[in-house]
Amino acid sequence: MSEPSITRADCVLRDADDPLAPLRERFDLPAGVIYLDGNSLGARPRAALARAQEVVAREWGQDLIRSWNTAGWFDLPKRLGQRLAPLLGAQPSEVAVTDTTSLNLFKALAAAVRIQAEGPQSGRRVLVTERSNFPTDIYMAEGLAEWLGRGYRVRLVDSVEELPAAIDQECAVVMLTHVNYRTGYQHDMAALTRHAHRSGALIVWDLAHSAGAVPLDLNAAQADFAVGCTYKYLNGGPGSPAFIWVPQRHQARFAHPLTGWWSHARPFAMAHGFAPADGIGRALCGTQPVVSLALVECGLEIFEETSMDAVRAKSLALTDLFIDLVEATCAGHPLGLVTPREHARRGSQVGFTHPHGYAVMAALIARGVIGDYREPEIMRFGFTPLYTRFVDVWDAVAVLKDILDREDYDVAAERGAVT
Repeated sequence: MSEPSITRADCVLRDADDPLAPLRERFDLPAGVIYLDGNSLGARPRAALARAQEVVAREWGQDLIRSWNTAGWFDLPKRLGQRLAPLLGAQPSEVAVTDTTSLNLFKALAAAVRIQAEGPQSGRRVLVTERSNFPTDIYMAEGLAEWLGRGYRVRLVDSVEELPAAIDQECAVVMLTHVNYRTGYQHDMAALTRHAHRSGALIVWDLAHSAGAVPLDLNAAQADFAVGCTYKYLNGGPGSPAFIWVPQRHQARFAHPLTGWWSHARPFAMAHGFAPADGIGRALCGTQPVVSLALVECGLEIFEETSMDAVRAKSLALTDLFIDLVEATCAGHPLGLVTPREHARRGSQVGFTHPHGYAVMAALIARGVIGDYREPEIMRFGFTPLYTRFVDVWDAVAVLKDILDREDYDVAAERGAVT
């Protein structure tokens, strides 16, 4: 076991020179906690509490139903989409914040399948994704294929290397998560999108572990559709609404089965028969959750004080430091790095396996270092550059080393419903 080349004092100095350091004050972080789980649930912006009180006490409590007009409730999905768009490489008119990631994924997949079925690729019936994709994405694709019938099926690919060959003349739609939820592996979005298009397929990207963590340029990549959540790196709050991106070139043909009244061209005409709204509005569905939507804006406001290039630079520095420190100080323990070392292939999280990964993570959480656990045996650590410090990384690794050295974890620990 070797000593790290960087000291805690060095980390303190790096924090002092960090241009993003002032943004940490925009978050209400509990004392005595090192929070390394922003890849699962972002920390609370300080402004969120006052905003929630305003919505509940004044807009709802005093103005009641008038707030759909006077407080701009009705326009929230599109207005938030306009603020989110720069983080995605999207036009303001191409994004809506609405519903859940799963529902938005269903809409995007259904639209992509329909576009293919009405075009020269109408005979294609295969949806391609990775077996290691987030389970709900696979469930939604399989559910859609079963609902469609007519020979539609999902093809699961076991490795990144197998993806190009799997996107063949049978493939109608490719569905990929840009940054893998377990490993933090980051796909080359532009290259895979080009390959899908050359093969005659459309591609849908899940940005749940990318938005707010890595620079994105959906339009430059010529992607077809994208979805993602706002409660991770975007800090929108637990269960906050997701987003969907539909580029202008696809909006006129964008159609899905969830034709709720909010996607109607004139929802308050109460007309018989569905007539889709123009533009991104047709990606909506039912009545929107106003309180949750309002809190999303608090997280997005913070991003407007920096740039994604600055966020990415600090993210890579934090994850590099974490990997180096763990490997230097915990080398005698059965840890396995599952996250790519190559910057271009890494998101903003790091995963290490350990035979007793759940028990070790439970011990870390008990000591105030909060990450999370994913099967099989993966301890996940997420690094949110807006509030994670270099000294946090040092201190977290010191606690990990102490737990491993003393085997201070309970292998028989009962698992909670959420790991």
